[in-house]
Amino acid sequence: MVKVKICGITNWGDARRAVESGADLLGFNFVRTSPRYVTPGKARKIVKKLPKKVSAVGVFQNESEERMLEIARSVGLDQLQLHGDETPEEVARLRRRMRVIKAVRVKRPFRSAQVAAYKRADAILLDAYSRKARGGTGKMFDWRIARQARKGGRRIFLAGGLTPENVAEAIRTARPYAVDVCSGVESRPGKKDAAKMRGLMSAVKASGRKTR
Repeated sequence: MVKVKICGITNWGDARRAVESGADLLGFNFVRTSPRYVTPGKARKIVKKLPKKVSAVGVFQNESEERMLEIARSVGLDQLQLHGDETPEEVARLRRRMRVIKAVRVKRPFRSAQVAAYKRADAILLDAYSRKARGGTGKMFDWRIARQARKGGRRIFLAGGLTPENVAEAIRTARPYAVDVCSGVESRPGKKDAAKMRGLMSAVKASGRKTR
């Protein structure tokens, strides 16, 4: 089935409930200006308790390569997720060390070259464009763009305004490799809602969409 990433994990209780609901990946935000920021020390304690089948993803924005790799080693991250202005060359260098998900913000007109430039990334995360923040805004974009971006066999993470109520439709429209959900399963920024996470997983399973 389509993979599910719950992003913005800040405490063990939310991580445990996300895993129990069936999440495949958990995201830890290391952007200090984010309301979902978690310190590397706190993230490390959470990651140590995760089952091996759950992938720990570190979210960064315009951070130095050295610092990202340092945090990744310290915390025990499996993947890096880059939300800043990282270049294709930087992604390629990091990819020699770790798996990399490159976030691309979608705004009109969308150009496929925005995705094609990051051919060394393991996956592309498509999120709605916002002037206020790079992710976690709850804004949506035209999901058909994600379907277009899949051409060429790219793994697409679909993000932006996904909720238990709309995720099945989003999956049927975009046919992504994974969905990335943050604010749609929160009671407030940085605090997950267990019922919403269970509802999200039920909706993903009901979509019946097989991952590539």
